[in-house]
Amino acid sequence: MSDRSLLRDLPRLALLTILGLILLMPYIWMIAASLKPLDEIFRASLSLLPERFYAVENYGKVFAKVPVWRYLWNGVVVCGGILFFQLLFAVPAGYALAKLRFPGSGLAFGAVMLGLLVPYHVPALPLYVGFSQLGLLNSYTALIAPATISVFAIFLFRQFFKSLPDDLIHAARMDGLGEAEIVWRIVLPNAWPAATAFAIFSVVAHWNDLFWPLIVVSGTGYATPALGVLYFRSDEAGDDFGSLMAAAVLMTAPLVLAFLLAQRRFIEGIATTGLKG
Repeated sequence: MSDRSLLRDLPRLALLTILGLILLMPYIWMIAASLKPLDEIFRASLSLLPERFYAVENYGKVFAKVPVWRYLWNGVVVCGGILFFQLLFAVPAGYALAKLRFPGSGLAFGAVMLGLLVPYHVPALPLYVGFSQLGLLNSYTALIAPATISVFAIFLFRQFFKSLPDDLIHAARMDGLGEAEIVWRIVLPNAWPAATAFAIFSVVAHWNDLFWPLIVVSGTGYATPALGVLYFRSDEAGDDFGSLMAAAVLMTAPLVLAFLLAQRRFIEGIATTGLKG
């Protein structure tokens, strides 16, 4: 980048940096609070740097009182299981809506659009009754099964597959591939940007979800990270916000790391699925 173009972009970069810092300020404050003793957190003057470094006490209390690795493992199992089934169902459905012509395809796509309007909380009560009747409460099945079909994923993949050239699909058919082989051997390898973007949306949503785990889980055995922080606040931390912020930092750290590793694919996926603008 030349010096002239850099100077021209400086105002835009400065504005984006300021907006980014404003958006990140709650997370930065949470990290700063996890390093302070309680009497420094709620002072009238705002300072991010601690006068007394209290990280060992705050994080040590979390590791001593909370099964951190258990909660993180539960989050990995639940989010991984949900993402696997969502991709398994959404990729073929998105391909069918984008590239196949069959009676009722417009009606099916309309049903997908209507599904986007249904709040996540609406089917909670019948689902809870059903899992209770089957004796599946307090299990990975109860945490994963209700989220295995995502209408948002079907819509997103349908938008991405619409941009794929039809000649690519026709060439695969002329080579003798069936529709299922075309989906998994031709279409899906070209859809990694969309799959990565959706994976970020899905994992963040279900990692931070407190509503459904709070309904179907009791005890710490199957508690997800968000529910684990709630238990820690109720049972151990109380008003000790330093250790509570330390627990929140530990539970959200995997999400931040995953996003930093996949951010390039995530932006590419957003830009190529028709969701931009």
